[in-house]
Amino acid sequence: MRVPRIYHPGPITLQSEIELSRDAFQHLIKVLRLNVGDTIVLFNGDEQNYEATIASVEKKSAHFIATRSQANKSESPVNIHLAQVISRGDRMDFVLQKSVELGVTEITPLFSERCGVKLNGDRLAKKQLQWQKIVRSACEQCGRSVVPKVKPALQLSDFIEDAFAGLRLTLDPTAKKPLSSFQQADKGIQLLIGPEGGFTDDEVSNAEQQGFKPMRLGPRVLRTETAALSALTAVQYQFGDLS
Repeated sequence: MRVPRIYHPGPITLQSEIELSRDAFQHLIKVLRLNVGDTIVLFNGDEQNYEATIASVEKKSAHFIATRSQANKSESPVNIHLAQVISRGDRMDFVLQKSVELGVTEITPLFSERCGVKLNGDRLAKKQLQWQKIVRSACEQCGRSVVPKVKPALQLSDFIEDAFAGLRLTLDPTAKKPLSSFQQADKGIQLLIGPEGGFTDDEVSNAEQQGFKPMRLGPRVLRTETAALSALTAVQYQFGDLS
C-alpha cells in the first residue's frame, strides 16, 4: 500500500506527539481506516517531508509522531505567478489543480469584463477557501511540500497596476513572438490568462501598457483552461524543470 501523504497546517516537531487536523483525521482515519502504528508522510509548507506514525486514535481525534524529516527537492527553479480570470463550472478548479502539478508558485483569480462569473461577499470568501483546499490536495497528490498561495481575487485593472519586477506574459494567438524570444527574469514570471471570450481591446491595451508582453503559443485559439496549462508547460520547458 502506498504511504498516505497529507498536509498539516502547523509546525511539526520531531519526536513530539501532535494532533492531526480535522481534514487529515477524516481522510486518514475515517476514509483510509489507518490505525496506531501505521506510517504516514506529512508536509506543512516548509519544503520538508516528515515521516511519521499514528500514535493514538480516539473517536474524534488522532495523534502522530514525526520520526524523520527530509528536504523535498520538487520545487521548480522558476517562480511562476498565474493570474487566471475565473471561469465557470469546475474549470477553475481544474486549472488550479493542474497548475500546482506543473509547479506554479502563486495564483491570483481575476475578474474581467467578459468573466461571466459573479462572486462577492460570503460566496467569494467560501470559494477562496475551496480554491486553497484544492491547491493543498494537489500538493498531497503530486509530491510538493510548498503550498502555492491562492491570493484574494482582484479586478484585472487592479492586478495589472501592481508593480512586478519580473517577466510579464499574456497569451495572444495574433502575437508575433513565441516564448523562446523572451529572456527569463530573475524575479520570476507572471502569466496572465483571459476568460472564454478573451480580453477586450481596452484590457489588452492596458495590460501592454503595464508591461505584459503578448506571447504566441501556436496559431489556434485555446480555451481558457487549455491556455493556462499550455503556457505553464511551455514556461517550465523553456525556463524550468520539464526540459
